[in-house]
Amino acid sequence: MSAEPIALDRPGYRTEVDFGGTVVVPDSALWGAQTQRAIETFTISDLRLPRRYLGALGSLKRAAARANADLGLLDPKISGAIVAAAGEVADGLLDEHFRVDVFQTGSGTNTNMNANEVIANRANQLLGMPLGTKHPVHPNDHVNLGQSSNDVTPTVVHLTAQAAIAHRLVPAFTHLARSLRTVAEATDEVVKPGRTHLQDAVPIRLGQEFLGHAGQIERGIARFRAAQSGLAEVALGGTAIGTGLNAHPEFAGRVVAALAAEFEVELRETENHFQAQNNLDAVVFTSGALRTAAVSLLKIADDVRWMSSGPRAGLGEIEVPGLSMGSSIMPGKTNPIVAEAVCQVAAKVTGNDATIALAGGRGNFELTVMSPVVAYSLLESIELLAGAATVFADRCISGIRATSAGPAAVERSLMTVTALAPRIGYDRAAAIAAEARADGRTIRDVALDRAELGADELSELLDPRRMTGPS
Repeated sequence: MSAEPIALDRPGYRTEVDFGGTVVVPDSALWGAQTQRAIETFTISDLRLPRRYLGALGSLKRAAARANADLGLLDPKISGAIVAAAGEVADGLLDEHFRVDVFQTGSGTNTNMNANEVIANRANQLLGMPLGTKHPVHPNDHVNLGQSSNDVTPTVVHLTAQAAIAHRLVPAFTHLARSLRTVAEATDEVVKPGRTHLQDAVPIRLGQEFLGHAGQIERGIARFRAAQSGLAEVALGGTAIGTGLNAHPEFAGRVVAALAAEFEVELRETENHFQAQNNLDAVVFTSGALRTAAVSLLKIADDVRWMSSGPRAGLGEIEVPGLSMGSSIMPGKTNPIVAEAVCQVAAKVTGNDATIALAGGRGNFELTVMSPVVAYSLLESIELLAGAATVFADRCISGIRATSAGPAAVERSLMTVTALAPRIGYDRAAAIAAEARADGRTIRDVALDRAELGADELSELLDPRRMTGPS
């Protein structure tokens, strides 16, 4: 993690000059002086912005070079070299040259300059020039033309989140919802005790429980789509503080259109650049939708853990796939390991949301200053949720099987007495429940003695299947 400044005369290194003086950079590095300074300064962690972010940043630089050439602002030869080099960044061919820590300047300037320098150096290399010359392609004058870190970074955050939600998260949650509905259909005739406050409640069909879980996930998808609407509005074109200084009026629209087509998502240049750069509200909202989805997964996974508890000393109403040894000391033990992994993902995503919420409030005047950690946390949450939903569906939910424990427990449940209340009154029904509980008898047995109902009528009223719908 440590990165001490390199001696000026060290073999295998080249010397570059920037605004702060002389900087020594490894000969093979495509980055330049400003990135080297950032590498040496930010030695906080081993966390780096992910491939999805770097790819989108490369795509933005490529689209920018094309737009600037079309607008007559870039020489076609320079533009062509930038397009080729940025394409290599987009395709992941130059990832080893992105070394800046996530924990860096809050606008993401260091990663933006890392991209500018890598692309400029690679472009010059393609044109037959040595690294570090900044000629004919300059990282600021050409690669960063019409841009600022302050509008590039939030644009890339929105773009990557949009693409990850559209192409990774929504499909994963759709798959999970379908898996839950499949289990719901397969278990729709299995009647078991419902539970409120972890106490017996009136009967419910196992399929109805899983239908409820599917509904949670489906509504989570709707929240993702609502978040995407906000993410579609991007800051590009505002440059430093939203005024658009040094950017052609048509620049952002052209770049945004190209990125929307490439990533197959909705994107549009904001109509209010000042708000697009002075807050992270759309990202905070998106993270809230992700947190809500995490809470849904936590709830569903915990229900699966409870229903599969046992198999003999717990509820044991369902069986989940036994995928691995459950204990290093207890032979033959299996655990709901996938559900437990999903619960851990939910905890991590909830923590990321707290990070993003705190970061969203750290915007002073015209700029937010915690964007890199927001980008890292948001994309991590999306990937974790997508992965968890897929594994949960494929390795747990799809293998769930109902047991006979639920139906057997219905007959012993005291809350079947609820079905008698409209016929004999709440107080008499409560007395029957109290007597059954005290004597260890079933509601049916006590009701035959106390309810003054015929056996046929009592059987109809206490039919468990009848209790799982309106009556």
